[in-house]
Amino acid sequence: MGKIERDKIAQFKNLELLAKQVVEGFITGLHKSPFHGFSVEFAEHRLYNKGESTRHIDWKLYAKTEKLFTKKYEEETNLRCQIVIDCSGSMFFPENEENNKLTFSIYAAASLIELMKRQRDAVGLTLFTDKIELHTKAKSSIRHHRFLFAQMEKYMQKYSDIFRKKSATIDVLHDVAELTHQRSLIIIFTDLMEDPDNKDELFRALQHLKHNKHEVILFHTTDKSKEIDFDLENRPYHLVDMETGEKIKLQPYELREEYQRSISTYFNEIKIKCADYHIDFVEADIRQGYYDVLLNYLLKRQRLF
Repeated sequence: MGKIERDKIAQFKNLELLAKQVVEGFITGLHKSPFHGFSVEFAEHRLYNKGESTRHIDWKLYAKTEKLFTKKYEEETNLRCQIVIDCSGSMFFPENEENNKLTFSIYAAASLIELMKRQRDAVGLTLFTDKIELHTKAKSSIRHHRFLFAQMEKYMQKYSDIFRKKSATIDVLHDVAELTHQRSLIIIFTDLMEDPDNKDELFRALQHLKHNKHEVILFHTTDKSKEIDFDLENRPYHLVDMETGEKIKLQPYELREEYQRSISTYFNEIKIKCADYHIDFVEADIRQGYYDVLLNYLLKRQRLF
């Protein structure tokens, strides 16, 4: 299946409706792809087992189907998942485009929540900048899902000075490792735009998650053409640090080769270390849609069961 085009879902202003549209397209494509045999089971109810209490039976559904089903509850969930999203200033890049790194991460997270809802998985949400802005426990109720959508929608607005905050990824990952008490799948969306000199501290934070028995998927969220390939026109640019406001003037051709070498070395070190820790490192280019995000989640989920 090709990428899910952003312009096809732009009409869905409501985040929950958008997530449903993305997931429906993903499932349709999955069945037509080489993964057509992939086990994707969805259910809002489960069959009633003789001898169980009858107080959770869905009698309205019985009237339609003449079969006994019980409503699902949080304690019946299969998997607990904590979605962690970097909302710092650098995630608003590209500043003047509707689909920046943060918007991509929120759309992807909303789609994952929709997919988890259909699979009876519990999900919690952590949003952070230079500190944790929001942290919820993992739940599977519809009310909880709508609360998460509402919280994420607050961050889908135009970049401004109030969002010019540095990322505290290292401290937050340590906090998430301790705050998430039950063994969970931790899904992280961040651009990893940290000080390269702090990479050892970043590795220790990732190791902390694994030490606490959590499984981890790290979605490295980038605008690959600009941030990795440095594909800019050969003309003078004024670049602004979206977290500090610092400005520099440069000609791309003067430092493209050195920039590409340095940033590739840095991210490759993180990728290798993630492999050492058995952490799934997934490159998430904001211009490639959400298919790979959802597929990598399903592949990970299948390995865990």
